[in-house]
Amino acid sequence: MIRRYLTIASGYSRAQVTRLINQYISKGSVKRRQCTTRGFQTRYTKADIRLLAETDRLHSDLNGPAIKKICERAYQQGDQRYERLATISISHLYNLRKSVTYERVRGHKDTTRASQSTIGIRRRPNPEGQPGFIRVDTVHQGDKDGVKGLYHINAVDEVTQYEVVCTVEKISERYLIPVLEGLLAGFPFNLLEFHSDNGSEFINHNVAKLLNKLNIQLSKSRSRHSNDNALVESKNGSVIRKLLGHAHIPRHHAKQFNQFDRDDLTPYLNYHRPCFYPETRMDAKGKEKKVYRYENMMTPYEKFLSLKEPEQYLKEGITLDQLKDKAEAMTDNEAARKLQQAREILFQLVHERQAEG
Repeated sequence: MIRRYLTIASGYSRAQVTRLINQYISKGSVKRRQCTTRGFQTRYTKADIRLLAETDRLHSDLNGPAIKKICERAYQQGDQRYERLATISISHLYNLRKSVTYERVRGHKDTTRASQSTIGIRRRPNPEGQPGFIRVDTVHQGDKDGVKGLYHINAVDEVTQYEVVCTVEKISERYLIPVLEGLLAGFPFNLLEFHSDNGSEFINHNVAKLLNKLNIQLSKSRSRHSNDNALVESKNGSVIRKLLGHAHIPRHHAKQFNQFDRDDLTPYLNYHRPCFYPETRMDAKGKEKKVYRYENMMTPYEKFLSLKEPEQYLKEGITLDQLKDKAEAMTDNEAARKLQQAREILFQLVHERQAEG
């Protein structure tokens, strides 16, 4: 009965109570014994988790492999704070993102109509490992009270994923053609093909005339082949929408956003933001399967350098040394911080104007 009482009163099991009774009988007293084992050792400190949160914030919450690559690059560039994060596994990186420390630090802010035309060739580009075949699409920045917002033009090279973003007030000839000329000039290598969907903003005589003058072939997506322009569509979501959101931005801010695209966004995307590059494998049934290996993750600039004799693709007057200087002008985190600061200033301007209005 005493044992049962002690079990209920203390919360110990019957075996534990028996051991304590035997200890009292043999030694005359019962003392608490401190556990001498150290238990599980924590490899990644709270400082590492806070650094990971800051890196995620700077790079707008890229996926795990991309952030791991950025941590590796930061450590290689001399930032000793990334010594442990440079060796973290991708799965454990996601574990740290679920930790209490991370959640306390991180905070989140918060169709083009097709038309039939005989202009352009209806086909899927086939670059065969050669840069210069770009995919182009427009991203509309919302309507408000029946008034349309500005438009972003997103262009991505299929092989290197080199990306150039521009912003226009309207997708009409008056606004589009001058900005489109700057977009084409933003690529360091020669362009061979310009591919878009069937929207009339690109499939028209004015754009065809501009491309013909530059000796660039115009092609457009095929019917019932949604993957023809899938690369740039995916970049619309992972880059444009992620960084600039879906909210309405008035047209009169197009000039400031276009400068932001040219000075901050485009350099960051091409020299400091890692991308996956797929390997195409054939299974036993002859079906192609794309495999995304971590070893193939790199920036578009690094992908361009990995091509055989990349200097042969460069435009006249552009050298590899010039591209190297752009890539090494700042670290990945410095470029991301500059991008975030410029974006904050830009959106603050937009909100102030809207409040005044």
